[in-house]
Amino acid sequence: MMLNGVRQQEKKFRPIACAERIETVSVSLRDSMHVVSDPKNLDVSVYEVFGTMLGVDCERREGEDSGIEVRPAHSVTAVVGFGGILSGACILSCNESAARMMAEKMTGSAFGAVDNVVKDGIGELCNMVAGGWKSKVPVLAANCGLSLPAVITGRDYNLHVQAPEFRLRHLYRFERVMFEVLIVCDGLL
Repeated sequence: MMLNGVRQQEKKFRPIACAERIETVSVSLRDSMHVVSDPKNLDVSVYEVFGTMLGVDCERREGEDSGIEVRPAHSVTAVVGFGGILSGACILSCNESAARMMAEKMTGSAFGAVDNVVKDGIGELCNMVAGGWKSKVPVLAANCGLSLPAVITGRDYNLHVQAPEFRLRHLYRFERVMFEVLIVCDGLL
């Protein structure tokens, strides 16, 4: 008997379907391109993540974007995809010793090789940088999702993005560690 009363009350207060109550809002990322492509947003994201998670101060290496070999034959690369009004990826690359040092700073344990803990750590750093970067642009934060990180290790591999709409490539350093963060966008709505 009581259940029927609950059902009757439920019918009185039936929520309006989403399509009926939400007006369609045209969201365009192109209107915010000056903010999306602002290199300072990537820098701030890297500084925040590495400062919080590793306890280090990173610096961006100006003028060295084409001269440093960050990804030698043996390297570690984490990729986090963007989906929604922006499609593309955040890519964090470094050599194996840099990856081990980052994982050591995160966990407090030393690593003699790139194992699953090191890979998970690099993937999570990339994930946090990607999330921090997209949070700097409100329309992007609300309308763009992140994939799970994928981590690639080994020698002599290439990542290829076909004709990106824009890209940000920055090299960073803390202590003796160098790493690269690349934001590529291959589609905007």
